[in-house]
Amino acid sequence: MAIAETAYAKINLALHVRRRREDGYHELETLFAFVDTGDVLTARSAAQDSVTVFGEFAGGLDDPFDNLVAKALGKLPRADGLAVTLEKNLPVAAGLGGGSADAGAVFRMVQARFGLPEDWHARAAALGADVPACVESRTCVGRGTGTELEAADDSLAGTPVLLVNPRLPLATGPVFGHWDGQDRGALPAGDARSVAIAGRNDLEGPAISLCPQIAGVLAELGGTSPILARMSGSGATCFALYESVAARDAAASQIGKLHTGWWQMKGLLR
Repeated sequence: MAIAETAYAKINLALHVRRRREDGYHELETLFAFVDTGDVLTARSAAQDSVTVFGEFAGGLDDPFDNLVAKALGKLPRADGLAVTLEKNLPVAAGLGGGSADAGAVFRMVQARFGLPEDWHARAAALGADVPACVESRTCVGRGTGTELEAADDSLAGTPVLLVNPRLPLATGPVFGHWDGQDRGALPAGDARSVAIAGRNDLEGPAISLCPQIAGVLAELGGTSPILARMSGSGATCFALYESVAARDAAASQIGKLHTGWWQMKGLLR
């Protein structure tokens, strides 16, 4: 019997970078949220693990040794192998945690069929800073490198969201490398909606310096009267939150007519 899971698109409603650490990573505080759509994974029992990828952005995963689905399978002991098919709907190197979301979906599929080891969080964190949050795929606060998770309220659940990417990949490392090292303060207190609105993304400036088109995406989203428009993660995807599905869909239509080459995805926050 097949098991199916959605790898929910991750967005950072706020991302405050506090300092560079001696180990080369960055200390940060972020408010994670997840959209109710993304990549789709299907798994069946098999003699050994395997991964097959198709979909619009399958070409971005042409290195089998750098595939987080395969790496996640390797982290989780099981009685049987899994043959996983991945429909890659999210752009790669886009600030949406696509690979991490895929890995998180693998963890949930293994949990449903075999259960997870007690140290699943450490195994997930070893794959990437966003992976533990992506296993949960619920609004939460991440601290440290993003792996130290705290529960957050669901005041934004059901909020219409529009994702827009100029179809330009942007690697995380160079964006962090262009951060100016200035600590602009901690996440504000309050419910998720208040934190998102009062927060910021400290990587927007560095990302725009490397990919100026991001500023154009933010300007277009900002012109559609959203609750909030911001870049996600290290870019280049930006998001906007809206008060209604109708407002979101009108924004998507308006931007789609003006920028036919941009990638879009519509959804609701989980």
